[in-house]
Amino acid sequence: MKRTAVLNVVGLTRRLIGVDTPFLSRLVKQSRVAAIGHVWPAVTCSVQSTYLTGKWPSEHGIVGNGWYFRDECEVRFWRQSNKLVQAPKVWEIARGRDPSFTCANLFWWYNMYSSADFTITPRPMYPADGRKIPDVYTYPDNLRNLQTTLGTFPLFKFWGPMADITSSQWIAEAAMEVERQHSPTLNLVYLPHLDYCLQKFGPGHAQTRRELKAIDALVERLWTFFDARHVQVIILSEYGICPVNRPVHLNRVLRRAGLLKVREELGREQLDAGASDAFAVADHQIAHIYINNPSKRAQVRELVGFAEGVAEVLDEVGKRKYHLDHPRSGDLVALAAPPAWFTYYYWFDDGRAPDYARTVDIHRKPGYDPAELFVDPVLRFPAGTIALKLLQRKLGFRTLLDVIPLEARLVQGSHGVLPGTPEDGPLLLTGREDLLSTESIEPTDVCGLILSHIFT
Repeated sequence: MKRTAVLNVVGLTRRLIGVDTPFLSRLVKQSRVAAIGHVWPAVTCSVQSTYLTGKWPSEHGIVGNGWYFRDECEVRFWRQSNKLVQAPKVWEIARGRDPSFTCANLFWWYNMYSSADFTITPRPMYPADGRKIPDVYTYPDNLRNLQTTLGTFPLFKFWGPMADITSSQWIAEAAMEVERQHSPTLNLVYLPHLDYCLQKFGPGHAQTRRELKAIDALVERLWTFFDARHVQVIILSEYGICPVNRPVHLNRVLRRAGLLKVREELGREQLDAGASDAFAVADHQIAHIYINNPSKRAQVRELVGFAEGVAEVLDEVGKRKYHLDHPRSGDLVALAAPPAWFTYYYWFDDGRAPDYARTVDIHRKPGYDPAELFVDPVLRFPAGTIALKLLQRKLGFRTLLDVIPLEARLVQGSHGVLPGTPEDGPLLLTGREDLLSTESIEPTDVCGLILSHIFT
């Protein structure tokens, strides 16, 4: 077997490789590069599961970063159990070929309770007093001690308004340490950094150029490290991020028609998914539309189809076409027309928005919320910054309170639907020219290509 590391550089595209990425630019000239085809939806959990299983979402069941759990009548995002993935993973397939194979999974999603040999993934602690304390889940347990040498995992730099290169640097350091200690056959490394700036500023912003230089330097460090240890490296990405400027509030459309229900709690409105005739689970540029009242199906389809910013509404035939025909999918699936994307917002009065709306709370929100990358403009003034620091000091590691804006128009980048050109989509780069002879591959080919690197 040939030991292999896969660096998942989120958001990297051919168009972004240039003067701001000198190492990657040199590497492209010396390597084989292929465009990776589209996964519907092109979001983290769905794409990663497709890469790791070689199956479409219709087979592995990961139809988004979250979905409606029909038996619980709850929308749940960012679950972590690997048992949700309903297909064998690359490490299980490889172990079947050679029992001595080992795999380290560093922060690829659905990383808890998997059969990988070494795993590290975010797992904050939530004491009863309301604090949110950064921590990780690891297997084996003693890998958690990496936080003694590397420092506590920088959770608040991994996601939220303070997200930056720090979290990717921590993951890279952890990957190198796991390599030194255990030398796994396959090392899966997640580098999410570009995701933040591309959603905040868009692909063409000056700040994005600075962040490209930062991730390029980190990739060079990892490549050099693994190469010196005779580990071959694959670089790939999950999706490209396109400019957006039109947030679409499908849940408000459904609520105006009397189809979506809310429940009042302490003067604020909570989505009551189980009592609603229909509601949308928004996930970037894809929205799963769940219909509890089948007699309303035609009405829902018409409402969603005519909503501004909606390109297409998939029924059963459409879901089969896009490999989304799985029981977890919505009864209908809406696709955005760039520059549009979908919010989870269902309230009309910001004063009655749920308490979590202004916080970083990825588990309670019934949809993805990229506004969590921003701070309310009021807090951008010096006095506000001081107040925020005092609040953090007083509460320790408590979640930032009431700082996330309810202004979706701040978001400048999104993903999920087909990019305009292959140059704006995901890619795979390898030095193994003998294994990659085409300029494009299907996302379901990635699993087999990783296995070919190991066994050929």
